[in-house]
Amino acid sequence: MRFWRRCPGGSLLPVRRLQPLLLAFFVFALPLLWAQPPWTTVGPEGGDARSIAAVPGLPQHLYLGTTNSWIYESVDGGASWHRLSKLDASDDLVVDHIVVDPANSAVVYAAAWMVDHPDGGLWISHDGGRNWDELMGLHGQSIRSFAMAPSNPAFLVAGTLQGVFRSSDAGATWTQISPVGSREIHEVESLAIDPGNPDVIYAGTWHLPWKTTDGGKSWYNIKRGVIDDSDVFSIIIDPEKPHVIYASACSGIYKSESAGELFHKIQGIPSTARRTRVLRQDPLHREVVYAGTTEGLYKTMDGGRTFKRMTSAGVIINDVHVDPDNPQHVLLATDRGGILASDDGGTTFKASNAGFSERKVEALLVDRSNPRRIYAGVVNDKTYGGAFVSQNGGVNWQQVAAGLDGRDVFALAQAQDGTILAGTNDGIFALPPDATAWEPRNTIANTLVKTATERVHGTTINIEKRVKDKLRQIDGRIYSFDLSGSAWLVSTAGGLFTSSDHGTTWQGGPVLGVVGYLSVTAHESIMAAARPDGVALSRDGGQTWWPMGIPTALTRIHRIAFAPDGTLWLGAREGVYLTRDLGKSWLWIKRLPLYDLDGLYFDTKLNRVLVSSRRSDFVYAINPEDMTWKSWRTGFRLSMVRNAGDRLLAASLYNGVLVEPRAVGAEVGLK
Repeated sequence: MRFWRRCPGGSLLPVRRLQPLLLAFFVFALPLLWAQPPWTTVGPEGGDARSIAAVPGLPQHLYLGTTNSWIYESVDGGASWHRLSKLDASDDLVVDHIVVDPANSAVVYAAAWMVDHPDGGLWISHDGGRNWDELMGLHGQSIRSFAMAPSNPAFLVAGTLQGVFRSSDAGATWTQISPVGSREIHEVESLAIDPGNPDVIYAGTWHLPWKTTDGGKSWYNIKRGVIDDSDVFSIIIDPEKPHVIYASACSGIYKSESAGELFHKIQGIPSTARRTRVLRQDPLHREVVYAGTTEGLYKTMDGGRTFKRMTSAGVIINDVHVDPDNPQHVLLATDRGGILASDDGGTTFKASNAGFSERKVEALLVDRSNPRRIYAGVVNDKTYGGAFVSQNGGVNWQQVAAGLDGRDVFALAQAQDGTILAGTNDGIFALPPDATAWEPRNTIANTLVKTATERVHGTTINIEKRVKDKLRQIDGRIYSFDLSGSAWLVSTAGGLFTSSDHGTTWQGGPVLGVVGYLSVTAHESIMAAARPDGVALSRDGGQTWWPMGIPTALTRIHRIAFAPDGTLWLGAREGVYLTRDLGKSWLWIKRLPLYDLDGLYFDTKLNRVLVSSRRSDFVYAINPEDMTWKSWRTGFRLSMVRNAGDRLLAASLYNGVLVEPRAVGAEVGLK
């Protein structure tokens, strides 16, 4: 899901985030009795990158901020990354600013905010980012900008939704230096501190720029030359000529040669690319300035007189890093595409995401003939996403998105002949064996029964005739497939559909008068489909449906799955249930310490039911013979679990595909 904030005048600012689930209560899995090794994230590489920071004096040592509280580290100038640490237990922190103390590189600051919540804060590490402590003076503040004084690293400034805050003791204490309750200086999106005087501070708000020359005792608006009602996203000061100021806003890029007293608009960037999130100056060549926009990277070689676009318009840039030792080496932190790297001053870029995976995986499939071949379906990543395949158990991934045209993939399934079906946000697509591009499989060819009158031997009689309906197309979101039988079954936003010709045509629609079936499963000719408040059952391959009896205690159903013996398993808000008589009676596995189950899958090779919850980082495997279970803690919140030969795989909410450690123990539970 993408989140947007509207610029004055109608422009939209993309801010990528995943909305937290808002449910009234949850019971989480109990702690393990002994420590278990964490599961490993293996890709697909890429996703959202928000901020880049280098260690002063060590330009190959970089930190990277994400949209889900994680910090990555690189020691080779961004050629490869590893997951370093998490700011806190939350998955909701957008880490937009990382600053390393030039006097002590072990001290690192990370400023963050939350989408849809006026919340966030500032964290500090004293061991190079491995461990973090929140600085309570800014607890709960949605920090949108953060800066350290170049002349004194103890002086810090933070811009929040409430205003501008300042610390003169390296973050130990904080004071609001903008007027409390000001109707003007709030929602501070950008900050810059004069290189020689920490009392001179520039602040860009969601409504024009401001300046103080006395450490915040007084402020004045510096809007001369700036189009009124402009969000100011970035402000930079030339360290050699501090009277030269650049500022970016909804209405374009501005330059001042009078310390902000007067701005003039730079005309080199077209108005369609006016949402410039970040400006970055070449540390060795001051006339070179990069502008990271929502429509690509722009560069000026002449101090802003002319700009040239260096990337395609489809690149959404959150941050730009220029190597201080080698300005030809430029890194971009982008939406969806992760890190892009250039070694020729931005002329060409290539992905540099080895070790970096911030994907939201909604579908996971293990090839039926080769457990090392894994397919992953991702959402929110447009042309950078779709579907990925790994031929070696997740070591390497290849995007297989031709034909999907940027669609999200919510479901994956494999037919007996090896064909892969992808359920997207806009229909069904098939990838036959050895094919390199997906093809649509969305034709609805329903047969209608119509009554007509005819005269037979002088008598008028009513005759029912089967006629073909007008061909239509399946569109909207696809939720679930079952391709195990001769008749395929799919749940869509428009209802339930079956196919007897391998998806060439589909028949169906709303069932029992409703749509919104989230999960389907089949056992021989018996089919079942679950929506949040009920289950529909068919005994004739989907020709007719009727409601199945369900436990009265259920408040929300998420997943269903048939076992080979015909037992139907159900995952719900209240836990795991099963029925051996198609709903006449149900058994609740009451001792299982995990609720709100939205991941449930019967693994025939293990003869186990694999369950998980998006609200938990635990995996449970239930033995259907004696109802005992085993559990593993992955360290990441999950959407589903699958078996891939000798190890389990899991799809995480934010961090790509996870692989179970080898030879790991599991806690054993009782029914």
